[in-house]
Amino acid sequence: MNSQITNKILEDELVKKISNFAQDTRVLLVGGVIRDFCLGKNNFDKDIIVIDKDAEIFAHDLAENLDATFITLDEENKIYRIVLKDKVNFIDITNPIENDLQKDLARRDLRMNAIAFDLSDNKFIDIFDGFKDLENSIINIISEQNLIDDPLRLLRIFRFQATTGFDINEDLKEIVKKHHKLINNPAKERVQYELMKLFDGDYTVKALLNLDESGLLCEILPIYNDVKKVPPNSHHHLPLIGHSVETVRQIENFYKISNKDVKTHLDKIDFGGFRRLAHLKLAGFMHDIGKFSCWTIEEDTGRHRFIKHEYIGAEMCPKILRSLKFSKKQIEYITDMIKHHIYPSHVISTEGLSEKVKLRYIRKMGNNVIDNIILAMSDRLSARGQAVTEEMVKKNISGLQELLGYYIEIKDTLKPLPKLLSGEEIMELTGLKPSKELGELVDNLQEEQFNGNINTKEEAVSFVKSYVSDL
Repeated sequence: MNSQITNKILEDELVKKISNFAQDTRVLLVGGVIRDFCLGKNNFDKDIIVIDKDAEIFAHDLAENLDATFITLDEENKIYRIVLKDKVNFIDITNPIENDLQKDLARRDLRMNAIAFDLSDNKFIDIFDGFKDLENSIINIISEQNLIDDPLRLLRIFRFQATTGFDINEDLKEIVKKHHKLINNPAKERVQYELMKLFDGDYTVKALLNLDESGLLCEILPIYNDVKKVPPNSHHHLPLIGHSVETVRQIENFYKISNKDVKTHLDKIDFGGFRRLAHLKLAGFMHDIGKFSCWTIEEDTGRHRFIKHEYIGAEMCPKILRSLKFSKKQIEYITDMIKHHIYPSHVISTEGLSEKVKLRYIRKMGNNVIDNIILAMSDRLSARGQAVTEEMVKKNISGLQELLGYYIEIKDTLKPLPKLLSGEEIMELTGLKPSKELGELVDNLQEEQFNGNINTKEEAVSFVKSYVSDL
C-alpha cells in the first residue's frame, strides 16, 4: 500500500513544486494530505512541517516562488499559510513543536492524521499506526489528553466519520461521552465549521447517530433535548429524532439518484463556503424543530397534532443558528426550508392544479425550488406510520417529481419579477418607518405579484395606498 501512496504523492503537481523548491531544506507532508491520498480523495490543503529552517522565512520564499499570497495564521505558534493564485489550493507551514517532530505528531488528534511523509527521502513516518487505522477503516485518537486540550476534536471525530464512513473505536466512544460537555468551550465559529463539514460528508447519517449517542448533539444544539421527547405516532413510524435523521438519509438518497441538473444545483457553493447539499441536509435535520412547542394529542382519537409547526420552527431557527455564528444567508436559506417544507405538497394537492399555481410556487421559492421539493419528498418518505398508506406516499412523491420536472423544464425561460417599488418609495408613499408593519406591507405586495394581481408600478402604488388606508 505504501508504495502506491508514495507514487500518488510524488505525482501530485503541487507536491512536485514544493519538493523542487525545498532541495536544501527538510520538509515533511503531514496529516490530512496523507490521509486523503490514502483514501483516493482530492486534496487542496497541504500541511507541511519545516525541520531545519524558520517556517516564516520558508513560507515567504515559497510564496514568492509559487507567485502565491502569504498569510500569517498564528504568530505565536509560527503557523503560516500561502494561498495559490487559483484560490483553491493552499499550503499551511510550520516548524515542529519544540523543534521535536515526534512531539509535534504526538499532539495531533487522530492516529490517521499523524502520518508524515519526508520529501527528503520519500519515506513515511508512522509512529502511531495511522496506516493500520486507515486499512481497518477505524477512527482512533492518539491520546485522551489531546481531546481535553482542544475539545473541538470531540466533534472532529464525528466529522471524520461523516467524510470517511469509518467506524469509531469503542473505547473512544466512551471517552467522548465522558468529556462531551467540553464541546461548549471552543469558539462557536469553529464548532459551526466542523458541523457543516459533517453535513457535507457522504456518511452524515452514520455520524449523526453516533453524535447523538455521545451526548454532543444536545450540547451543540440543545433544541434536540425537546425533539427527543416526541414519540412515534399514527403518521410517523419513528420518534421525532429518528424522523429527523431519516429525512437526512432520504435527502442523501435523492441526491445519489438525481439527474445532472439537480446534482449541479446542489453542488453549488452559494453561501457559507459549503455546498447547498450540506445546508439542505442540515435543514432536513432541523425541519421539525417546532413540533414539540405545538404538540397536542386529541382526547377522542389519540391523534398527535403539530399545528403550524413549520412556522414555529422557522421562528426558532435564526436564534439557534446565530448562536453558532452561521451567516445571514445560511440562516435565511435554512429558515426558508423549514418554513416551506410542507408547501410543495400543498401545491400538488390543489384542486384543478393549474400552471398559474405552479408558477406562483416557483416565483415564491426562487432559487430554492429544487432544494424545497427534495426536502418535501424526503420528509414524506420518512413518515410511514400506520395511518399512511403506500398509495398516499406514491401519489405524493409522483406529484412532487412532476412539479420538479416542470420547474427544470421551464427554469431557463423564467425572468425575475420586476421590483415595482423600492423600500424608500414605499416609505415615502406611506410615511412608514422601518418596522414590522413595513415588512408585512412589502411581503403582501410581493404576494400580489406572485399571484399575478399586480404587474405595473401604478398597480403597486394603488395597492400600497389602499393597504395603508386599511391599517
